[in-house]
Order: sequence, then C-alpha cells, then structure tokens
Amino acid sequence: MTMKSIASLFLALSSLLLATAVQAQPLRIGVTPGSLADSVEVAAREARQQGLDVKVIEFTDWTTPNTALAAGDIDLNYFQHQAFLDNAIKERGYKFTSVAVGLLPNIGLYSLKVKRFDELKEGARIGVANDPVNQGRGLQLVEKAGLVKLREGVGARGSVNDIVANPKKFKFIEIEGPQLVRALDDLDLAQGYPAHYVNAGKPQIAGSALLYSGIDDVYFAIRFVSRQDNAKDPRIERFVQLYQTSPAVRKQIDASFANNDKLYSLPWLPKP
Repeated sequence: MTMKSIASLFLALSSLLLATAVQAQPLRIGVTPGSLADSVEVAAREARQQGLDVKVIEFTDWTTPNTALAAGDIDLNYFQHQAFLDNAIKERGYKFTSVAVGLLPNIGLYSLKVKRFDELKEGARIGVANDPVNQGRGLQLVEKAGLVKLREGVGARGSVNDIVANPKKFKFIEIEGPQLVRALDDLDLAQGYPAHYVNAGKPQIAGSALLYSGIDDVYFAIRFVSRQDNAKDPRIERFVQLYQTSPAVRKQIDASFANNDKLYSLPWLPKP
C-alpha cells in the first residue's frame, strides 16, 4: 500500500469516527415553556425510543435561546417565528437559518376588566411584548381593534413609537413576552398567546380573547432554527420529521391549546 493510499484511508477513517462521535452526542434543542416545550418533549421521548438521543433545554426568555445557539451550547432552537428570526439576524449578525416550519400559534387581545373594546376608559393600560417583532404583531391587532392607528407601512415591524393616532390616550406597557400572562391582572388589556394561558392553568382565558389574529399567516409560524454550519445535520432532519409526523406530538399540541384547533394551525400539513 502506498503512502498516498494510507493517507487517504486514514482521512476516511477519521471522517467516519468523527461522524460516529457526532451521532453519539445528544441533539440539544432549546425551547421556551408551554406548547413548544411540551410538544418537543413528546417528540424527544419518541426519538430516544428510536435511538436518537435528544436533550431538551428550556429558556425563560426570548434572548438566550439564540445566544446559546450561536455559542454552540445547543444545536437547534424552537421558539421564534420568521419575523423574529429575521430581526435577530439583522440586529446581531447571527449565522442562522430556518430548517423547518413548526406550529403556528394565534395571538389575542385579552382583558379581565372589560368585555368590549369600547369599555376601555381613557388612559387605560395596554400590555404589549417588548421585543421588536412580537410588539409589532400585537400592535397590528390593537389597530385592527380600532384602538389606535399606526404609521403607514410599518406592518409587523411597528413599535409604540409608530402610533400616530391614540384618541383615548392609552398607555402602552412593554413587557417581556412570556411574562404577559402574569401581567394581565394589572392591565386593562394585553396582547397574549393562548398556549401561555393554558400552560399557566388558565385555559378558560385562552379561549376568551376579545379579538384574535388570523391563523393562516405562516410568516409567524414557529421555526426550527439551526446555525448555518450544522443545518445539514442528519439528526436535525430526523427529529423534525418525527415532530411533524408523530400523532403523539399532534395530540400534545392540541392539549396545549385547550383542545381548541381555532387557536393554532399546523402549516406543514397539506391545506384541506
């Protein structure tokens, strides 16, 4: 055997050993609590039964899952929609990519104090998410309710600074998205995610929003996001396929939305 052949064989064996080592490591997935964490946990249990080791890591905010992914502490995260991802890439320069689409949650405008928007008094306190994209989505719904008018063309990228008409002088309170559920008691109206209320043991609130967004806008579907350098990891492809095809996962998603399929959709499925 020539030295060139030996070198080629060595490189081939090294690549095989490296690939085997990577496959032996757990696939680390970052999630946020609620419907996302619960459904991923179900998929992870099934994956382990099929020989794919998966470690699910929960984060309680909407910043750390991306910093952890960028640092290589996790391999995949599942908490953000495309609008949020686009903004994160623009703001932080992340080398990320969406590898698959996940569930599409609805959002709603909730209140424990009024039953109709016209009952809101002048100066009422309205809670919205404090991150740029989710705030814009919430404000679009506030505008749809006829409470304010946003600057023309801002769309989902609007912020409280883009409110150009606020006849009843509502006060907008910016709150970390996952904490909006807890803040509802102290607000007159708040943007909210139905699954967060279900997870907090308040399914009756999840289904009682004064107004919901549409559930057919795939731009706001949650994405499986990886770094560009590991997007082709076969473990990721295998896990996503399991998540999207598992009846147990689908059942858990439905339970997370109080068994109310009007509060979410599964955009990877063919349209009926």
